[in-house]
This record gives sequence, C-alpha cells and structure tokens, in this order.
Amino acid sequence: MIETLHISNYALIDTIDIAFTSGLNVITGETGAGKSIILGALSMLMGGRADTKVVRDPSRKSIIEATFSVTGYDALKNYCLEQEIEWDDTTCYLRREILPAGRSRAFINDSPVNLEQLKAVALFLVDIHSQHQNLLLVSPPYQMQILDVMAGNETRLEEYAARFAAYRTALKEYVALRRDIDKTNENEEFMRYQLEQLDSMNLTEGEDVDLERERDLLANVTGVKNSLRLIMDNLLDGSPNAISMILEAENEIDRLTDVIEEADSLAGRLESVRVELRDIADTFADYDRNVNADPMQLEEIEQRLMQIATMKRRHNVETVDDLMKIADNIRGRLQKVDNADQLLKELETKAKRAKAYAREKAREISEARKSAATEFGDILRDRALPLGMDNLTVKIEVTPADMTATGMDNVEFLFAFNKNQTPLPVGKTASGGEISRLMLSIKSIVASRMQLPSIIFDEVDTGVSGKVADKMGAMMRDISRNIQVIVITHLPQVAAKGDSHFKVFKHDSDTTTNTCILSLNPEERITELAVMLGGSEIDRAALDNARSLLSKEQN
Repeated sequence: MIETLHISNYALIDTIDIAFTSGLNVITGETGAGKSIILGALSMLMGGRADTKVVRDPSRKSIIEATFSVTGYDALKNYCLEQEIEWDDTTCYLRREILPAGRSRAFINDSPVNLEQLKAVALFLVDIHSQHQNLLLVSPPYQMQILDVMAGNETRLEEYAARFAAYRTALKEYVALRRDIDKTNENEEFMRYQLEQLDSMNLTEGEDVDLERERDLLANVTGVKNSLRLIMDNLLDGSPNAISMILEAENEIDRLTDVIEEADSLAGRLESVRVELRDIADTFADYDRNVNADPMQLEEIEQRLMQIATMKRRHNVETVDDLMKIADNIRGRLQKVDNADQLLKELETKAKRAKAYAREKAREISEARKSAATEFGDILRDRALPLGMDNLTVKIEVTPADMTATGMDNVEFLFAFNKNQTPLPVGKTASGGEISRLMLSIKSIVASRMQLPSIIFDEVDTGVSGKVADKMGAMMRDISRNIQVIVITHLPQVAAKGDSHFKVFKHDSDTTTNTCILSLNPEERITELAVMLGGSEIDRAALDNARSLLSKEQN
C-alpha cells in the first residue's frame, strides 16, 4: 500500500505531503482545485513522460516521492534482486526528479534506475484506474487476462509459456536448417570447389605469422649475422669479453676472503651470473649457426605467402586462421547437405513433439477458461446488477484459435444492456458510464482473487447519482477490505464511506496560487460533505444531513 506521497515544485503545488491509510482513502475538492495535478504527479512517478512545463520554480528541481509498504511482495522482491536494485523486505521508495533543463532522474530505494525499471516496479505497487483505462475492457488481451485470473491459470500459463518457447525454438531450428540446406544446394558445386582449394593448401594454424617472421629474418640475414657476431664478441669471443672479465673478478675476490667477510658469497653470485651469461651466449651461437643466407628458401616462403594472400583476398579475411574457419564452415554445411534428410527428419520430429507437448497444456488452459467463463459471467452480472444494470446479459465466449503465446483460444466478452437484445462486443453496445460500472464490478471481483497493488479510482463514478452512486461507493469500500483503495470523487455518498478523507483546495498568496491538501478530521468531514450535498451555502439542514450520512456510513 501507499504510505506517504511527497510532491514539491510541481505545477500549482509548492509542497504537499500526504499520509495515506489502509482501507478506503477519499479525495474530494472542487473542479479545478488540483486533484488531477496530484494524479498527474503520481503517474509521472510511475514512469510517465517528464515535461519541463510542470516545474513550478525553474531555479530548482521538481520532486515526486512515495513510500510503499511491501511486506509479502515476493514477485516485486525477485524483480528488484534480478535487476540489482536495493531491496528492503518492508518498505519500498520510489523517487522521480525533473530538472528545469528537461532531464529527469528516477530512483528505487536510492538505486538509480531507468524508466523501464521504474514502470515495471510501479506496476507491482499502483493501479491507476481512470475513465481512460475503461477502454481496456474492449481489449481482447485484457479480457483473456481477467478470465485467466478467474480460472486460476497462473501456474498453467507459466508451464505453457515454457513449452511454447521450446516449440518455437525447435521450429526455428527446423526452418533455419531447411533454409540453410536450400541455399547450400543452390551453391553446392561452388562450395565444393572452394573447399577443395582451401584443403589443397594444407594450411596450419598461425602459418602466415610464422612465415612472415621467417621471411623477415632471411631477407635481413646479413644484418642479423652482424648483430649476432657483435653479441658473441661482447659475451664470449672478444677481447676483452663479459665472461672473461667476470672470471677475472672472481679470481680477485678469492684474494680478499681474509679482508671482506662476504667475499665467498659475492664470488658465488658472480659465478651464477657468469654461468647464466655462458648459457645466453650458447643460445645466440645456435642462432648464428642456423641463420644462413638461402635464396631458394626465401623464394619458397615468398611464393607460399603470395598463395595465402591471394586466398585471403578471395575470401575477404585477414589471417590463415580465418581461412581455416571458412573451410570448417563450408565442410559443416556440405555435411548437412549430405545428411539433410536425416537431420531435417530429426528436427521435424523434435518440433512436432514440442508442439504436441505445448498443445496438451493449452487444452488444459482452454478447459479451465471455458469452465470459468460461465461462472464469471454470472458473478459479473450479480455484481453489476445493483449499479443500475437490471437487464444486463453477460456472455463470455471462448473459441478455438491458432496456438500463440497465450494458448489456443480467442476470448470475447459480449454484453446486452436491454431486454431482448443480442449480446454484442462491449465496444459496440456500451456507453461510457456502462463500461465504467462494468470495470468497477470486474475490479471488485478480481481484487479478492489476486494480489493487486493499491488501486486509485479517478472519478469512475462520474455521471451517476442516487442509489447507483451509493452502490458504487459500497463496492469500492468492499474492495478496500482486501487492498488499499484511493478514490477521487465528487459524490457525497462515496466520500462518506471513506476510512480517511482528504480535501484538495487552492490557496492564493500575494503572488501565487497554490494547490494544497488537507487530511480532514470528523468535524471537517461533516463540513465538506455538507458542501458536496448542498453547494457553497451551508445551513444547519445541510450539516445535519451530512452528519447523518457520515454517521450512517461509518456505523
């Protein structure tokens, strides 16, 4: 549930702080007082588009922040942990900042997040139901979602999703292999020619790098020989040389053993250096013996490198290793052609089995939907009946369809609102007020069957009055016994049913107009209800009527 909401520097709001309670929270106020501004700020907190026009004072940022109680919200916890968002098992904080320059920032539990993450988390926490959202009732996916809730299909749909994904993967593998084989068949002769050329070269891994190194050595053999001779002279053969000089130093140290305490250890260290230098000299001597000018060998290397370079250009690659990968790829594709019938049959069988396995679960889901359709139609009709829909007929059709990610059904809600009327899709037969009452009835049904977030009803009671308004208020109060409900209303019958009552109003200072909100105490509620009942002129009769209405509803 929403515990607190803070809004600052937003449109007509300087700063407001609201502490909501569990149960039914009612928000009232005159038209234009700023109720829609508060709702707009909350929508932005849920990931809505930021607009710099809402920043009241351009010298500072606009902030919307809310605190939510999330005890037992395991699905939300799992999402946050997967997204590496900080998590607390009891409280969740959402924060949105809009900077005057137009940029916005979002935070969840002090973790910076992008808007997609903010929207995803907000969906776990708040369901804003406005007149605009009533259009969802016309949407087949939404109708199917409602029916699945009634059918208890959550676990079945999870299992089906895994099976359907496996089928789609198997089908893609079959189609991809079929396409690859067809393409290979078209180019088989050319591909076999390419493979024959590549195999005939007997390429080895890293061959071009080794050959280039050897070519550079042979092409500069004179310079290499000179360098090796100079190294050998300095180390061993010259007069003087490093090894002979170190040996002479060792002999001199032997004469100092009585004078220098560490002479023996120092002599040993010099001996180690001399042995290491001798080993290095022997290594360079081996290089010197092996490096010889051989024009024939150099020519052979140049020819081999030219062959490799030609093949690289032909296949548009950089290295011999790339050529070897191309050869392996061609060889693999040709092997598929050679074994095409067997491979295709195996993948086709795999796809058919996966499809049959998915259809098995889809049929189970369909049966659950058909079973729930009649029950849901009856419940919905009973819930809507007190809302002025005496002649309502509800028919939920579940018809076969191609297999998709949601099963293999089409779901359609059909309604008739008058006697002897053929049930039709809701978009073709219902008025805005009728759709609004149907949606409220549906929300009241599903609220007790699934873990919905807090629900905000934005003037869903517009256009009704009297007994219907009273029944709609009672329905929202019933929903609030399972989850937190916040309702924005102009109807005193609804407002009197609230567990908490907030009034939105405008306050003028010398320079600005501010939207404010006040949590009403019992006496202030009576005054507000009297205004809603009788208009701006409040007399004793209006106050008595308001007091009676509030007492009746609270009792």
